[in-house]
Amino acid sequence: MDNFIVSARKYRPDTFRSVVGQQSITATLANAIKNGKLSHAYLFCGPRGIGKTTCARIFAKTINCMQLSENAEACNECESCRSFDSSRSFNIHELDAASNNSVEDIRILTEQVRVPPQVGKYSVYIIDEVHMLSGHAFNAFLKTLEEPPAHAVFILATTEKQKIIPTVLSRCQIFDFSRIKVDDIVAQLQDIAKMENVSAEADGLNIIANKADGSMRDALSIFDQIVSFSEGTITYRNVIENLNVLDYEYYFDMTSALLEGNMVKSFLLFNEILEKGFDGHNFISGLSSHFRDLLVCKDPGTLDLLEVGAGIRDNYKKQSQECPEEFLFRGIEITNQCSMGFRSARNQRLHVELALIQLSNITSEEKKKDETANLSSDKKTQNNNSSTRQDKGNSDPQANQTPQNVSPSQAAHPPRKHEAPVKTELSTISIKEVMHNSKSITVNQDETDNAQETSEDAVQPGCAAEASNDFSHEELVSAWKKFASGIKEEYPRLYNTLNANNPFLKKTGYIEFEISNPLQAEILNNIKGRLLDFLKKELGNYQINLTYSISESEEENKLYLPEDKYKHMAGKNPNLEKLKQQLNLDFE
Repeated sequence: MDNFIVSARKYRPDTFRSVVGQQSITATLANAIKNGKLSHAYLFCGPRGIGKTTCARIFAKTINCMQLSENAEACNECESCRSFDSSRSFNIHELDAASNNSVEDIRILTEQVRVPPQVGKYSVYIIDEVHMLSGHAFNAFLKTLEEPPAHAVFILATTEKQKIIPTVLSRCQIFDFSRIKVDDIVAQLQDIAKMENVSAEADGLNIIANKADGSMRDALSIFDQIVSFSEGTITYRNVIENLNVLDYEYYFDMTSALLEGNMVKSFLLFNEILEKGFDGHNFISGLSSHFRDLLVCKDPGTLDLLEVGAGIRDNYKKQSQECPEEFLFRGIEITNQCSMGFRSARNQRLHVELALIQLSNITSEEKKKDETANLSSDKKTQNNNSSTRQDKGNSDPQANQTPQNVSPSQAAHPPRKHEAPVKTELSTISIKEVMHNSKSITVNQDETDNAQETSEDAVQPGCAAEASNDFSHEELVSAWKKFASGIKEEYPRLYNTLNANNPFLKKTGYIEFEISNPLQAEILNNIKGRLLDFLKKELGNYQINLTYSISESEEENKLYLPEDKYKHMAGKNPNLEKLKQQLNLDFE
């Protein structure tokens, strides 16, 4: 039996041209080699499995090649290239900083840097996971990193650039590697499948690429796993079964049920998903991504953002036309909130089911809004039509007949065309004249209704006869004290204010009240309406007006409220405020 070599090692790129998804970085390195503008230190940073160490090895091999091609690629024929391919080159040194992170390890490295290369021009030192070096090791490495010998080139690789000290970053050329796109991973997997004589469906490879999350190494590892599981045939069903990935069809069926408002069907689908062993959090996160993909499909300009296979892409296009944008917006919001609160929920299944209930009600809520809008528009149209008919009725010649409530003298002498008709102004008639005038006043019914509406604030129903009763100062003080006693338990601070200051009657119906400070005015404003209604009813006068003023006299500015006393004492002794905060004290 031949020794099996995993695809990640077997198909590891050995030239800049074969590196997947990092074209800008490989082009920059190739141009630097071609033009002879090499730096003494490089920093390759980015996520796992995207080609950092691979590019470092290709770069080290290429700068030592004795017969470079025109496009700055290694020849793979010279002694330096053959020694590199057989892993016996003494010009390339790899150091794992995760296990060699002490000052002593860096001291050995600095001593080794002084030795010139035996074959080739450069001694290349590749330090992987450089962020694992200790602080003292970084400081010991700084001088050598800044001014190495002419034959030394350092290539540092890390997945966490933020952990490297700035003094090291400033001494390196930094290359940020990006995650590999799904399409690039799928294309590479298709090429490898052909070389391995493996039959692979595009949708299945797309699932592998999405599961790899931008890492080519992870994608090749999953590829080998699926090939072993399916015995040389990669299908969509084999992939989702082996990787425990929820089928897209569940999301399409769930979305259709939610659009119909079928809560029962959505519950049954969710139960089926749980019985298959899938986690509720993975389902709700996948549903949120599904809504996002549907939203992306609604506009041709964003269709390229959909990273799925060609067969599944058609299903997305079809369902996206059935989903209103408002449904997708609300759906993404609800699923996102459910996903964030999933871990802290006691009953996680119920937590997801509540989200499904909200999702199934979105369509019905939108229908109700549309019906309400239609009803309001129809009502508005009817009102406009009725007003139009009234206008036509007013222009009818029969409308100029003499009204029944017009006297014969007025009918005999109608107003001339050039004279403005005389209008009766109710605002000039006082309440006393209305109540005590024995003469009959003829007024149209519509004008009477308007007069009642305008005088509603001035006269309360059933109290018109007592609307302007006179009262003495003693009666006012008695009613004032009675109101203060009634609110003693509800507003103890306001009770102190009202009980300590008596009002005085400026003239009939006009009451003035003097308070000590603005704080009392703020408290009084909260209950002024209630006080005024009580006095009107108690004194039998519904024309009472209440005004208050703040006393400016220092002698009259007495401290009746706890807040006033505290502010007065805190002004004399600032330590009182610190004591209040430390002991968390209150006024009552």
